[in-house]
Amino acid sequence: MKRFLRPSGRWTDILPIAIFASLVFLFIGSMLGALILNPPEVTGLVYKLCGDDDVAAFMMQYLDFVGIWVAMFLYILFSKANRPMIKALGYDRKGNTPKGFLLGLLFGFGCNGICVLLSWIMGDIKLSFVGFDPKLLLLFFIAITIQSGAEEITDRLYLYQKLRRRYKSPLIAIITNSAVFMALHVFNPGFTAIAGVQIFIIGVIFSMLVYYYNSLWCAIAFHMAWNFTQNIIFGLPNSGIVSAYSIFKLEAASARNGLFYNVNFGVEGSVGASVILLIFGAVLYMKSRDRGECCDLWEDASPQETPKAL
Repeated sequence: MKRFLRPSGRWTDILPIAIFASLVFLFIGSMLGALILNPPEVTGLVYKLCGDDDVAAFMMQYLDFVGIWVAMFLYILFSKANRPMIKALGYDRKGNTPKGFLLGLLFGFGCNGICVLLSWIMGDIKLSFVGFDPKLLLLFFIAITIQSGAEEITDRLYLYQKLRRRYKSPLIAIITNSAVFMALHVFNPGFTAIAGVQIFIIGVIFSMLVYYYNSLWCAIAFHMAWNFTQNIIFGLPNSGIVSAYSIFKLEAASARNGLFYNVNFGVEGSVGASVILLIFGAVLYMKSRDRGECCDLWEDASPQETPKAL
């Protein structure tokens, strides 16, 4: 077993236990988020800022993920053994930088924007301009960053680092957290096998950003920009869920399944979008494979036991 396990690993890092713990972590975070947003003063403020009940109710779905952030900070604060995770969450000049965050935004807007553009060119969707509200755009930018960040700190911080500490091969952490990330979307409206494959691919891409560049911020920004582009800018389903507010609106009656669009799940359910993400992931891998792991949080392993690069 010494060939596969690292001396820094703990029993709570065993694969099935770590997966179960991540799901418990999500549940506790969700309950905490509901408590944080439950006071009438908080709810009233959100509804007042949005100016529309349907928009506010939709935004609350994103803001509810704030509880996961709070739970993670408390977990790191009171768990000495896992405190090194703060290095992967906080500023780091090697990866977690404003530049890394901006690159993530560029990747997310670019990849999703290309898919939407190609879907529109091929006639699978028709969009109409509704209006531009800077205040709502800013509020949704913040809310979706909270939601996307919560999913990333659960999978690419908590679960990834737990498995990274126990197993020598980084592939175990990368593949497992991506599979769990995909599984969490199985019950979304319109989920298909193609959508599952695509969500798994993008989970691997986010994991590579953490492994090669130690840039959880880049992964969060990529995730956020992808969701924001399709949901808030173009009014398309985000993993099957349509926003109550968007700059453009989809003419749903004219939408059809195509290479870059799925009527029920949106861009994420299409073969074409999966291919674009595969290409992006392949380019990222080819560009990064000689770098090796950027930052190993669990450096108490001896030099002979230090994991090799992917």
